[in-house]
Amino acid sequence: MALQSINPKNGEVFSEIDVLDDASIKDRITKSQSAYEQWSRLGFDERAKYLNKTAEVLRRKKSELAKIITDEMGKTLVAAEAEVEKCAGVCEYYAQNASTFLAPEHIDVDSGKAYARFDPIGIVLAVMPWNFPFWQVFRFAAPALMAGNVGLLKHASNVALSAQAIEDVFLEAGLPEGVFYNLPIETQKVESIIRDDRVKAVTLTGSERAGMAVAGTAGQEIKKSVMELGGSDPFIVLADADLDKAAQVAVSARMQFNAGQSCIAAKRFIIEKPVFDQFVEKVKFEVAKLKIGDPLDSATTVGPMANKKMFDEIKAQVERSVEAGAKVIAGGKSWGETGYYYEPTVLVDVNPDMPAMAEELFGPVMPIIAVDSVDQAIELANSSIYGLGGSVFTADQQKAEEIASRLDTGCVFINSHIKSDPKVPFGGVKKSGYGRELSHYGIKEFVNIKSVCIG
Repeated sequence: MALQSINPKNGEVFSEIDVLDDASIKDRITKSQSAYEQWSRLGFDERAKYLNKTAEVLRRKKSELAKIITDEMGKTLVAAEAEVEKCAGVCEYYAQNASTFLAPEHIDVDSGKAYARFDPIGIVLAVMPWNFPFWQVFRFAAPALMAGNVGLLKHASNVALSAQAIEDVFLEAGLPEGVFYNLPIETQKVESIIRDDRVKAVTLTGSERAGMAVAGTAGQEIKKSVMELGGSDPFIVLADADLDKAAQVAVSARMQFNAGQSCIAAKRFIIEKPVFDQFVEKVKFEVAKLKIGDPLDSATTVGPMANKKMFDEIKAQVERSVEAGAKVIAGGKSWGETGYYYEPTVLVDVNPDMPAMAEELFGPVMPIIAVDSVDQAIELANSSIYGLGGSVFTADQQKAEEIASRLDTGCVFINSHIKSDPKVPFGGVKKSGYGRELSHYGIKEFVNIKSVCIG
């Protein structure tokens, strides 16, 4: 069997990579364990040299790597280059800060001396998605490797070239073989890898269903796991907000230069009634500016959906919402003669029970709903099974921070769209998962917090 890369702008297969057999998988785990025994004994300064070199390779090969991303999953080339640059930044961030984040913490005790130290744990398996095929991997790998762990990557099957390119980047940066391995494998092989005694933890970014399967296996094996799952992020606009800015950010937050295929994209637009009509008109104006087309064209702002499955799903969700009474005021249909393009779409006359509001929309669709009050906005925002992030637009910062305290989400952005930053912890609650990535919290997810007490 081979993993196929299909260009979403034309539906053509352009690459095939053979999957590993069981013997090859076991061989890579064995080599990873051997590499860990050496890598974990290096000092922070030595590991930092490797991560800084990785950042150099990423920047030098940025155009080449970005084109792989665009060809495999349809992201605009501009956004793909920005993604590669962000990966270089997270490598440098942890190279600079890991020794501080993981410095022993001294503890006051009644007698003697005590401190907590942060030791690496071994092999960490990462199960990663296709929508940010480089960033999702590096935001796991940079802290994990700097902590002294080694990584195995099971990437989404439709971005096999990206997965191999990531391993190649680490090797070109001089990291010893086995410190980071790509595993081109079938999904059903993941369970046995988690159950291998040498694999100590697993992190997954993906769907709720995938998260339940992986977390279930990790739980049975009593192994640490971090889950970053789906999101249906609310975007709340109050009557006193700057509507021009809110509309501009709303469209950007929904599309993400990725045809709306992002877990942290704004997905439910909740607007106070006095400004609902104005906001809708301004959103229509902003959507009309978007240019759908070839993602390799620098003028394109909306490329194709990543694959036919995603295209069919978003199309069906819109159709079912319209059947339930929603009204399409922009877009609402496929675009072009080839590929998986879906027009940026705006829906009004929606209610909380429609697919457009009740389900996660992983595509360029904006459902907009009116509410009578702040309390109703918060209630609607919290009604989702997901709790990844949320945005609040208002001129009253104190009110915004009070709303933020009441939202059941892992992050809230005020007068801004949600984005991940190496300095800020990232993760969700409810069905959006558990654990945190990035910042000093993220690097401590996969270490042994060991207490040392001296009498």
